[in-house]
Amino acid sequence: MKSYRLSELSDSELQSLKARPRIDFSSVFSVVNPIVDDVRTRGNAAVKEYTWKFEKAKLDKVVEIVSELPDPVLDEAVKEAFDVAYSNIYAFHAAQKTPERIVENMKGVQCKRVARSINSVGLYVPGGTAVLPSTALMLSVPAHIAGCKTIVLATPPSQDGTICKEVLYCAKKAGVTHILKAGGAQAIAAMAWGTETCPKVEKIFGPGNQYVTAAKMILQNSEAMVAIDMPAGPSEVLVIADKHAIPRHVAADLLSQAEHGPDSQVVLVISGEGVNVNAIEEELNKQCQSLPRGEFAAKALTHSFIVYARDVLESINFSNLYAPEHLIVNVEDAEKWEGFIENAGSVFLGPWSPESVGDYASGTNHVLPTYGYARMYGGVSLDSFLKYITVQSLTVEGLRKLGPYVETMAELEGLDAHKRAVTLRLEDIEAKFQFST
Repeated sequence: MKSYRLSELSDSELQSLKARPRIDFSSVFSVVNPIVDDVRTRGNAAVKEYTWKFEKAKLDKVVEIVSELPDPVLDEAVKEAFDVAYSNIYAFHAAQKTPERIVENMKGVQCKRVARSINSVGLYVPGGTAVLPSTALMLSVPAHIAGCKTIVLATPPSQDGTICKEVLYCAKKAGVTHILKAGGAQAIAAMAWGTETCPKVEKIFGPGNQYVTAAKMILQNSEAMVAIDMPAGPSEVLVIADKHAIPRHVAADLLSQAEHGPDSQVVLVISGEGVNVNAIEEELNKQCQSLPRGEFAAKALTHSFIVYARDVLESINFSNLYAPEHLIVNVEDAEKWEGFIENAGSVFLGPWSPESVGDYASGTNHVLPTYGYARMYGGVSLDSFLKYITVQSLTVEGLRKLGPYVETMAELEGLDAHKRAVTLRLEDIEAKFQFST
């Protein structure tokens, strides 16, 4: 891994460190656009053809109604693990509900904001080199809590046309209504446009490869009228380590993201003096060689790097510039630095908080902004599945007090109909008041 010392970098060199490996989306779009258009035109037939082409799976049914599927049989230890994860994820997201509050800005003028669920949502759970039932939980649990009426979960089928039993277990437990047996751009397009059997959704969530990301980007700017959760890129982690951090723990944390794929990026920030960097690098090499996905991790490490900082504050300042998806603060008294952290998808404080717990079962959501988008986006939450409507209610007294100010502002802007909507009411109020007296 390349290394840099922050105190020796120019501003332009420092800025260049926050850049991620670029994806040539122009070439990806040329592949994805015809798929998106084909699914719009031919629906299920197109989905079946692309599923055979890319997954080598022949489908009889493109969509399954979850309530009609038998409960999958899981090993008890696996079932218990998912049940614990479900409970923690449910508790954390249910706690995000905010009570409705009425604000009376002036006498007789009441305002409030009410939450309403997005009616239909699509959840993308990747397949490919790793099955991700944890993502099924992360997306479907808050959708269910929010009250979304139609929840479509899309995931690539195995070659026999079946769905991963662990994904199905999580989907059933968390209230998914439909399973779309497809992956890639064709799955995103099917949910965005709707097909003969796949309900059209209003917002699409979930991670995916560059083709999935491209399809989401294309469709949110199309006639499909569909929203997406956030921009997304390859997985990433930034680890801040001081002399108290245990080298094998640091190495394991770095590799936990590197193993996602060769395009993942990991950054190690050495905070202060006395850190045994050689021991960390030795552990990286040793652990990487023993990983089943070690080849992916090794490739990811080739475009990752080490940064040397003078202290924890300089380390966090760099992290805020980089804006990582995952930030691990493995330093002494890590909790006292929380207030300095401004840009990160999810944060893991102290030596006993590996990023893995957030990925699976602590309760926080693992669908997070990557590629530096943590500067302006947060991860998936209960709010992601809600929309907020503002409501105002005025009494006669309220309009008499507020109305003249609105008339003045409307007249200033030259919007006479706006002014008249107030003026006519005020005239009627005065006429009624005079009549009654």
